Amino acid sequence: MAIDAEPNGNEDGSCVMKRERIRRIGGVIDYSFRAGKEQRIAMEMAIQDFHRSTCSNQLVLLLKDSQGSSSRATSSALELIGSDKVEAIIGTITKQEATLVSEIQKATRHMPIVSLTSSPPTVPAARRNQLPFFVQMANDIKLNVQCIAAIVNNFWWQKVTLIYEENNEFSSDSGLITLLSDSLKVVGSEIEQQLAFPPLSSLSYQNGTMEEELRKLRSKSNRVFIVVQSSIQFAVMLFEKAKQMAMMEKGYVWIVTDEIASLLDSVDSSALYNMQGVLGFRTNFIDSSNSFRQFKAKFRKNYGTRYTEEEEYSNPSIFALQAYDATWTIARAMEKSQENATSKELFQQIISSNIEGLSGKIRFENDTLLQHGTFQIINVVGKSYREIAVWSPEFGFTEKSDKHEGENLKFGDDSMKELGPIYWPGGLQTVPKGWTSDEENKPQKIGVPARGAFNQFVKVNYDQDKNGSYVTGFSIEVFEAVVKRLPYQLPFVLVPFYGSYDDMVVEVHSKGLDAAVGDTEIMAYRYQYAEFSQPYIESDLRMVVTEKPDKSKEQWLFMKTFTGRMWLITVAMHIFIGFVIWLIEHGENSDLNRFGAVLWFSITVIFFAQREPLRSNLSRFVLAPWLFAILIISASFTASLASMLTISRLQPSVSDIGTLLRTNAPVGCNGNSFIVRYLINVVGFKLENIKKIDSINDYPDAFKNGDIQAAFFVVPHAKVFLAKYCKGYTMTGPTFKLGGFGFVFPKGSRLAYDFSEAILKATESGEMPRLDDYLLSSYNSCSPSTSMSYDSSSLGPRPFAGLFLISGGVSGFAFLVAAMRLARRHEHFIRAKLNGIRRWAYKILTKCYQNVTFGFFQGNHVPRTNIQGSILMT
Repeated sequence: MAIDAEPNGNEDGSCVMKRERIRRIGGVIDYSFRAGKEQRIAMEMAIQDFHRSTCSNQLVLLLKDSQGSSSRATSSALELIGSDKVEAIIGTITKQEATLVSEIQKATRHMPIVSLTSSPPTVPAARRNQLPFFVQMANDIKLNVQCIAAIVNNFWWQKVTLIYEENNEFSSDSGLITLLSDSLKVVGSEIEQQLAFPPLSSLSYQNGTMEEELRKLRSKSNRVFIVVQSSIQFAVMLFEKAKQMAMMEKGYVWIVTDEIASLLDSVDSSALYNMQGVLGFRTNFIDSSNSFRQFKAKFRKNYGTRYTEEEEYSNPSIFALQAYDATWTIARAMEKSQENATSKELFQQIISSNIEGLSGKIRFENDTLLQHGTFQIINVVGKSYREIAVWSPEFGFTEKSDKHEGENLKFGDDSMKELGPIYWPGGLQTVPKGWTSDEENKPQKIGVPARGAFNQFVKVNYDQDKNGSYVTGFSIEVFEAVVKRLPYQLPFVLVPFYGSYDDMVVEVHSKGLDAAVGDTEIMAYRYQYAEFSQPYIESDLRMVVTEKPDKSKEQWLFMKTFTGRMWLITVAMHIFIGFVIWLIEHGENSDLNRFGAVLWFSITVIFFAQREPLRSNLSRFVLAPWLFAILIISASFTASLASMLTISRLQPSVSDIGTLLRTNAPVGCNGNSFIVRYLINVVGFKLENIKKIDSINDYPDAFKNGDIQAAFFVVPHAKVFLAKYCKGYTMTGPTFKLGGFGFVFPKGSRLAYDFSEAILKATESGEMPRLDDYLLSSYNSCSPSTSMSYDSSSLGPRPFAGLFLISGGVSGFAFLVAAMRLARRHEHFIRAKLNGIRRWAYKILTKCYQNVTFGFFQGNHVPRTNIQGSILMT
């Protein structure tokens, strides 16, 4: 950078000034505000440093004070162009003002104008061509908007309030509000209110007007305030008044943008005391380079000399760095261009710049400054502020680092999942929820159903000592666990509600209750009155009936011990082994020479009661592994059958809902819930067939007395009922899908979203399953085996496959040996039989050959063939 550049001149370092034509640069800035003062000093330093580095004083900087007025800025630009004959203009000139100047002075349409503002482009497209040589060297306003949206999204604030000071750069129709609104909608937030103050210089009765407007804000429920644009003087006054009005206490959120955050080094400790907990972002730049340190030292000296009353707070901000870089860029462009160069040639030199400036890389593409914008996220604490993160559009929030150098940024490995820790206004350690109720200190009235049939979920108890009621139950424990996971404190009081569940939902709708908690089912028709959280437990509708013995299956129960395949393989193996033993023994053993004797032998073998002796060792070799297999199979059969006979087999007394509907059978349900309406409208029961039961303890008597044939429960209630009354009841029939149990909130309530997120956190942490298990563990007297009908699996051949393979292999081998012995013993008989078969086959083939030949070759001479010889040869 030019700060440490050596001057061109003699060996002793002195400059020999060149005699050249004077060329003028015009500047329009606002001297009345801190940013304008810094820009003035920086622009003058840039010209001085340029003269020193080039040993030339041909450039003259002519500055005009806009005094914060758009008309004054326009007239100053016209004066610089008309009277002072400047070749380029730099300063806080907006595109609207530049357009107006071009319309008044046609010659300025091709004047290079470098703007130091970051206002959004609101000039109509048809008029943009009037400014072909206009370029902005400040941050793109879209980056500021994206950073605001990222902060709001990080903390899940759903509504925000904008505060801004109107001036020549910013107003309600400047386009920033629309741009910010669109960005917030993308992240699920919105602008609830806008508060515009007139410029500080024209604000009459400043304290009274500001206090009145802040009082209006305080009366609203929203607590997230974003100061999107103002001078540092206005911001100091705003936070001083907010501090006096207790709007810097717990629950409030204040966010300031780059225009204020970048100038916090210029305010005293008393102003920072009023801003404790404020969150902001400022443009990130390298403050550790030698060029910056030299610039800072020289800037502090010049600024302290010019503005002695601010000498203590004279550190340069990003606005000074950008003004310095812009002025240096124009000066370099003028040096490279000819003295009689046209405006277009000068502009081309400007946009062809490629230098490393104090504010970052200065390089243009398509007449636009290329920006690798990053912002430091800061938090005002104590007498200063601390950096908590760095934000960039490419990588989001990342850990603070000293390695953010231009295009070599590498944030990916340091990305942050949560932004913090942050010191919030009032010293709050948790993230403020961003809103408050109309009665801020009054706890939320949470309704609970006092007449539920299952007090395991919600039970209202009366405490005589305290002369009041208290509420317990599974749903209450879930609610308290979820409240602990909210990102803010939520005071509440549980209020028993003695109406129906539907009436309780309507009461939330009519603002009689702030919310409702309990075993409340999420139903579509209830959404017309309220909103629901994420379900904290699934709850389908099921039917519970009594059980009865399944006598139809007891007659052939013994057949269920083995599968059909097992029975088939066992019988086949037994018959085959008996046949092999008969094949071996029938020639030598008179006791087994008849097949009937073999069948009886096979039966007695099963019980190890066979009396027929075996004469052959080969027979004993076959029978030994099979006897072992029979022993194992018999033992397994006995064990399986004993198990089946020990536990009675049960079946539902009612198999399906269709039977209940056809017979007009009475059914029971909780008369205080939605189930009555659901059974009539969806399932098809008649109202007179539905018995309303108020307590879980009344269901067994209703079944016993025949008052109901079935009961309908949501699944959580059914589990509790079956856990408590574990004998004689079972769930059966179809499953009707429902929404689950959820918490009830008014329409548009922000709590519904926060509770849904907290429920997911509690579920993922494993706390919900633990509470569910604890709910059912109190009924540990019921074992699974006694609370359910027995359903065993029949034994298949797989467990006995090894035995079958060994016994089958041995039997197969013995069968081959026996067959070979039998063939050797009757060899002559077999040969005689084979010869007879061969002669019989010869006669048949000869006859067929003669008939076929005669049929196909009638009338032709066919030579005779020695058929006998050919056949014998074959």
